[in-house]
Amino acid sequence: MKTGKKSIELLNKAVGDEVSALHQYMYFHFYCDDQGLDLLAGLFKQTAIEEMLHVERLAERILFLKGEIELKASAEVQKIHQVKEMLALARRMEEGSAHAYNVWANECAANADSVSKQLFESLVVDEERHYDQYDTEAENLAQYGESYLALQSIERSKTRSAARAQGAA
Repeated sequence: MKTGKKSIELLNKAVGDEVSALHQYMYFHFYCDDQGLDLLAGLFKQTAIEEMLHVERLAERILFLKGEIELKASAEVQKIHQVKEMLALARRMEEGSAHAYNVWANECAANADSVSKQLFESLVVDEERHYDQYDTEAENLAQYGESYLALQSIERSKTRSAARAQGAA
């Protein structure tokens, strides 16, 4: 297969973005989990896993095109501890990825690489879904305020207390 230099370059940019996203989301997962925010911790963890799967799909395509996988994060993890700010960053990241992948899909098509184009288009679907999930959480936080987060933490405490009580019985 003839090497698609432009496609390999774009695929590697996407790898860098996805690696950065999975690092950022795992960081958020750790902080939310530590605060007892199980719903948000789980959402960040699940998204990180999906981003890792994106890296895998991108890497497979790079290798098929006989390219070298550049497994470097494109950005440093931002040390954010406030949920509102976490969600704002997550939305910006997902929105930026969806936009870039749309543009890159068109570039791949212009370079007669319909498979990479389709890969980028499929990633857009996931990134838009992630954006929607974070947007919903941000709206819940805006509507219900800190009570929304407190309810998650209280629910964890109740679940753990019930589990301990069953273990003692």
